[in-house]
Amino acid sequence: MTIKGIDVSSYQSSNYTTSGFDFVFVKATEGTSYINPRMSAQAAHGRAAGLVVGFYHFLRAGNMKAQARYFVEECSSIAYDPLFADWEDSDVSNAQKDSFLAEVKRLRGETHRVGLYCNRDYWLNRDTTSNAGDALWIADYVTAGKPRIQAAWKFHQYTDSPLDTNLGQFADRAALKKWARKG
Repeated sequence: MTIKGIDVSSYQSSNYTTSGFDFVFVKATEGTSYINPRMSAQAAHGRAAGLVVGFYHFLRAGNMKAQARYFVEECSSIAYDPLFADWEDSDVSNAQKDSFLAEVKRLRGETHRVGLYCNRDYWLNRDTTSNAGDALWIADYVTAGKPRIQAAWKFHQYTDSPLDTNLGQFADRAALKKWARKG
């Protein structure tokens, strides 16, 4: 069984459609100087519709501990919202990705699942440690739920049209909430 969700950033409205979705992942921050101006409204919209809400940080080359601090301090998360590193910048090494995940886990690992978002190419050709924290969220624009990787994944982004649409490997929204609560 799988459930469906979307991810949004400042490019999407704060009043995105929630119909048919169980979760939304909201872009929170990037580097150490960007905050999504719609983040709080986008998260509130998802919560009002009963969706499980998570957040992601777009990694930029630089100090990963500073980026992790910036992310957890600036994102609109509450306890048990999943938190993700978005690894798409070719200037960010595998070691930096791992460092960011470790620091977010150190800062929020007691109350949040911490995972990795990346595309198939990064996972297969740039990753050297298979470290995705608590969850791999893989982007591969193929048949929903069938990303072309061998690794265990929790979320699959399978299209970006008309929105970034994802499947989660959970029986239902309640199962996702239970996982997010670490039990």
